[in-house]
This record gives sequence, structure tokens and C-alpha cells, in this order.
Amino acid sequence: MVSFSRSCLSTATLRDALALTKLALIALAMGAITFTPVPSAYASDYPNRPIRLIIGFPPGAAADVSARILAHPMSQQLGQQVVVESRPGAGSSIAAQYVVRAPNDGYTLFLGSSANLTNHIITPDLTFDFTKDFAPISLVTSLPLILVVHPSIGVSTVPELIALAKSKPGQIHYASAGNGSAPHLAGELFNVRAGVKLLHVPYKGSPPAVTDLLAGRVPVMFSPASTVVPHIAAGKLKALASTGAKRPAIAADLPTMVEAGLAGFETTIWYGLMAPAGTPKEVIEKVASAANAALKGDETIVNLRRQGIETIGSTPNEYASFIERELKKWTATADAAGLKQ
Repeated sequence: MVSFSRSCLSTATLRDALALTKLALIALAMGAITFTPVPSAYASDYPNRPIRLIIGFPPGAAADVSARILAHPMSQQLGQQVVVESRPGAGSSIAAQYVVRAPNDGYTLFLGSSANLTNHIITPDLTFDFTKDFAPISLVTSLPLILVVHPSIGVSTVPELIALAKSKPGQIHYASAGNGSAPHLAGELFNVRAGVKLLHVPYKGSPPAVTDLLAGRVPVMFSPASTVVPHIAAGKLKALASTGAKRPAIAADLPTMVEAGLAGFETTIWYGLMAPAGTPKEVIEKVASAANAALKGDETIVNLRRQGIETIGSTPNEYASFIERELKKWTATADAAGLKQ
């Protein structure tokens, strides 16, 4: 009898459970039940292990310099080590794709850049969407580009370079950090504004491009200031102009592109921290707070400015709005230059 009663009770309980489940499904379909997302359990003690910061450019590039100078004070703020890892190639798209596929737990971050945004615009067949697959955390740094040439090309000013390029259409090459990178876009903008046709040679980051520039294998480049200032000082490269709205502190005697005669020519490289989409808001806010605190440190500011890099800092929402504005700006530029693939 005992065995029979338990069997009956089990059957009844199962029948009641099925009935309740059915009612719940009906209520859910009718909109009578809603669910409120629960914050991830690990968010409260994040981080409890080292964090990887992935960059898409090689050691020595402005992205690498920015990341490594920022990593130490961020580690102090977060109480865990921030480890910088370089995965160069394809204008930072290889690194971006790697991070998109990583767990959205805050332990794999990405140093997004203007290169990723322009790649999003001109390369429609990427396996990820830069504007949807990443969560903005904070803008961190920016720097102007410097138009430099190898001395063997025989020009000393922007007008002289334009004149030479017009006399040799399609015969002069310019290097860049990769397709879609800021140096690439700057070169194409130069072609449009100056009415010339320099031919693009993409590299896996600025350092290898500068190596060929120094050897005279490619004569022209728009380069991050941090990469070429030492070579300019040593007389190995000749600087013609900078691309910012004002002269950079690291090269105060250098005219801007506007001052050199190309009206409306203004562009900078920017970098910002990002995480895979879906990373908990609490984690995003913790990283943003740590980054902004690190960027305000005197040592961080001084060390970056020595490389021609300026600190920015922002909230996640401000960074998202900035990306929207940049998207509109560079979409228009890409259309005018005929860059979309």
C-alpha cells in the first residue's frame, strides 16, 4: 500500500506540474508574464583574474604605445593585471574578430580605433559588425598624423609634393598601416583634395610601413606622430605637415595641412576601449571608471604626450555617440573617394 500511495502521489504531482507549466506558457504567450534580466553573478567581484587587452597593431605602433602606457594604471585601479596582447593585420580586423568571438565576461577587451570604423565602412564583407558586435567603454587617446617623405623624393613642402605627384600620375606610392586605417584614409583624402593619384601600399601596422619608408622602398606616408618623430629629428625622414586642427606639441614648428594649403583637411587617429556586445553593464562601468581614472594620472598624461598622444576619456554613452558622428563623417568621405568595395 505504501508503494502504491507513493506512486499515486508522484503521478498526481507530475500531472499538477504539467498543468501549471501549460498555464505558464499560455500566460507568457499572452504577455501576462515578463522577465527582468538579473545582473551576472560575477559582476560584483569583477575582476578576479587578469584581463587581456587585445590590440590590432604590432609592437611600437601608436595603439601599442597607448595600450601599454594605460595598462599599468588601469591594473592598479582594477586590482588585477591588464595584459596587452597584439594580433596585427587587416587594419585591426583580425584582432576585432578575435574579440567578437571571445566570452562577453569582461576578461577580453579590445582597443578599438578609427581604423575599425573605416574598415566597417569600406569593407562590407567583414565577418562582424563593428557598430553592433562591440560595447563601447571609453575613448582613451588620440593623435594627429604627420605627412612624411623620404629625403630622396626631393620635396620639402606639401605644394611641392602635389606638383611632383601631378607630374607623375600613378607613379608615386604611399604606405599605410593597412586597408581602412587612418593613414590609408588620409592618403585617399589627400588624393581627393589635391587632385592627385598616389598609389596605396598597405602594411600590417605603421612600424613595418615606416621600415620600408626609411629604406626608401616607398617614398610617402601619413604616419602617427609617435612612430616617426624620432626619425624626423634624426634627419632620416622629412616632415611636411600634420593633419590635426592645430599644431601638435611634439612638432610645434610643423604646419597643419590646412596651413599648407589644403582647406578642410583635418583628421586624427583615435583609440577607445571596447568589449564584446552583451558584456554586463556593471562590468562596462567598472572598466570605464578605471580607464578614466588612469587617464587623469599625471604620469600617464606625461608619458603619452612624449609620444605625441593626447588623453581623452569618456563615458560609454559618450563614446557611442562619438562613433555615430564618426560613422557619418567617414561614410561621406569614403563615398567621395570611391573607397567602398
